[in-house]
Amino acid sequence: MKAKKIILQFICPDKAGVLSCATQFLFKRGAFMTEVSSFSDHDTKKFFSRIAFEKEDGSDFDLGELENDFSAELKDFQVEGKFFNAEEPCKTVIAVSKEGHCLNDLIHRWKIGSLPIDITAVISNHETSKDLVEWNNIPFHFLPVTSDTKDKQEKLFKDIYQETKSELIILARYMQILSPEFLNNLDGDCINIHHSFLPGFKGAKPYHQAHERGVKIIGATSHYVTTDLDEGPIIEQDILRIDHSASPESMQESGYDIESAVLLRAVRLFSERRILLNGLKTVIFS
Repeated sequence: MKAKKIILQFICPDKAGVLSCATQFLFKRGAFMTEVSSFSDHDTKKFFSRIAFEKEDGSDFDLGELENDFSAELKDFQVEGKFFNAEEPCKTVIAVSKEGHCLNDLIHRWKIGSLPIDITAVISNHETSKDLVEWNNIPFHFLPVTSDTKDKQEKLFKDIYQETKSELIILARYMQILSPEFLNNLDGDCINIHHSFLPGFKGAKPYHQAHERGVKIIGATSHYVTTDLDEGPIIEQDILRIDHSASPESMQESGYDIESAVLLRAVRLFSERRILLNGLKTVIFS
């Protein structure tokens, strides 16, 4: 595959000289580096980097050649690297239930060209968002879920994801728990928006949980989806102050904006290839 603007992400054991070797590798191939970010984690002894680059004359790179040569030249550093076409939108499937505020925002940002994703499909266990999605010329798939149909619907979900050649699933207030079988065999990534400031108030009805505890802040968290409910590596968070008069319903109303904003930021970070996984944590080059 040919590309003009490239993003390189790589992880390796923390060792002196690795960033120098990586930049020299790119320099020898005519790369003009527009962004260089790195982080050394003293706890895990790992090194993380993101480099954006292009050629000054505007000519193409061959992504396959870059990946093969990079692995070979930096093999002594045990580098795990991946090159991305920075001009290619991230193909994305969005899943939603009844609440459409996060979906609405993502579609709007995609529609005006301010979010580098390509929405290939929207999947829902309700038909609430059908008109909005189809009005925007996005395929809508109604997959109602019961205990009897869950396995069948997850298979259809995965088929849609694979047939559209997507690489990201966004759970935009999709109120279903994906099975370990679905997640463990997913060729790509899945991120969620949870309507609390994790690790507090996991699971169902977090605003009701918050109300029962009399909290003075509510929040939202976007995180990677794993087989442990609401335990995946955190990408983005934010909070909003409330007082003693707040009800679960008023918390939910206030939370709509913060949930949409947090998920939008997380999707942007992912689609701009700014996130690297570090065990149960994330390294984010903003």
